[in-house]
Amino acid sequence: MAKITYITHDNKNHTIDVQNGLSVMEGAVQNDIPGIDADCGGGMACATCHVYVNEEWFDKIPTKEEGEEDMLDMAFEPKKNSRLSCQIIVTDELDGLVVNIPSKQV
Repeated sequence: MAKITYITHDNKNHTIDVQNGLSVMEGAVQNDIPGIDADCGGGMACATCHVYVNEEWFDKIPTKEEGEEDMLDMAFEPKKNSRLSCQIIVTDELDGLVVNIPSKQV
């Protein structure tokens, strides 16, 4: 289990325990974190779970799978630290991960 901090666009912090094996998106949805819509349910078929991974964590998460970059091109204001939270699987190594949620999802 890892503590993940979700920071909404209005700077409200939501720190929750997310079970290993779940995605960062699933942790948000199960805990009613605002701003993560997850319209496709984690199938990497939309960009409504877009987050910005804090710089200190970007090299600690797995690299993007093929196709994720294409979906991120459709996201609202993508940046170099943008990721789809459905593609980040929680492990003990991600304990303390911080992600920022954009002001809207596409």
